[in-house]
Amino acid sequence: MRFLIAPNAYKGTFTALEAIALIEEVLIEVRPSSISSSQALADGGDGTCALLADSLGLERIACLSLNAIGQPTAGFFAWDSSSKTAYLDVSTCSGLGVLPTHAREPSLTSTFGTGILIQQAIQKGAKHLILGLGGSATIDLGSGILQALGFLFLDQNGRQLPAFSPEFLKRCRHIQRPLRIPAISFTCLCDVRNPFFGLNGAVRVFGPQKGVKEAEIEATEVSTAAMVGLLQRKSSNPVLDQPGFGAAGGIALGLAQFFPCSMEYGAQYFFKQVNLENKVKQVDWILTGEGQYDHQSEEGKGCYELKQMAHKQGKKIALIASGKEGYTAGFDAVLELPSLDFSDPGHKKKAQEKFQGLLREAISTGLFD
Repeated sequence: MRFLIAPNAYKGTFTALEAIALIEEVLIEVRPSSISSSQALADGGDGTCALLADSLGLERIACLSLNAIGQPTAGFFAWDSSSKTAYLDVSTCSGLGVLPTHAREPSLTSTFGTGILIQQAIQKGAKHLILGLGGSATIDLGSGILQALGFLFLDQNGRQLPAFSPEFLKRCRHIQRPLRIPAISFTCLCDVRNPFFGLNGAVRVFGPQKGVKEAEIEATEVSTAAMVGLLQRKSSNPVLDQPGFGAAGGIALGLAQFFPCSMEYGAQYFFKQVNLENKVKQVDWILTGEGQYDHQSEEGKGCYELKQMAHKQGKKIALIASGKEGYTAGFDAVLELPSLDFSDPGHKKKAQEKFQGLLREAISTGLFD
């Protein structure tokens, strides 16, 4: 039996690479005659470009930068010299994962640190940037990135607003373009189809997890709409809202006003780059999974997209995830993980034991025969 082990990250418990190691350990123990290959999955979420860079064997360029509230942090981008393309994740410097919960304040947070990485990539010679949008802590429409690239944002008195200024969007009244805008293009990878504006937009859907309080939603929408207006007035080719622009607090919507900027759904882009279709062709069963499978998983997440690819080629695929919705999603087998108490200091070890125990039992009872 030939297996392809291709999980996504299990947020809060283990990475995709750690999940692969856990599955391989069980296969060697319970099914030593099997042949397995592996490919960690990413779909535009947190860390997509980092994982893509590792899968493609790209060089990592380390850079000092700033996190979403202006504190020093270590950053990096991946570099492909042959195509002069840099790969970087917004989450590396401007992500929720590098902020304590009390520091989640979207009226203050900025993508300026991501802009520093982009500027470093440009100095390296980058002409094209692949930008992973998942996991951001900001709703600044990429204004911080634009600041790092030479754009000036001014208050009502014409004074420059520094990055990380309190109520930055609310106070901004004017934008000055730099004399020379860098000759670069962007491909933005996302795992959501939300537009920036509206009931399904960035502020209402993703704002609360970034620190927007219920009473602040309306005011935040007013401030972001005003900023979009300012950006569009300075653009030579204004771009309107579209699906995917709700990702990462509207970064792509802001960048697209001044740079060639295409949106790609992360799973499809990632699959193509790592030649996943060919890897699927060579196996009998695919083992995939994520922390929790729910209705959002069918909006372009890695496990769902891999299932579509597997069935197109007549291959069987098993889902290892928590949640009940996987049972009705068309997988050939579902191994439901129990819910975890993330407040328990030992929850990661317990998750590992439950994960391997569930898989061990499934293999031992002949599920994959």
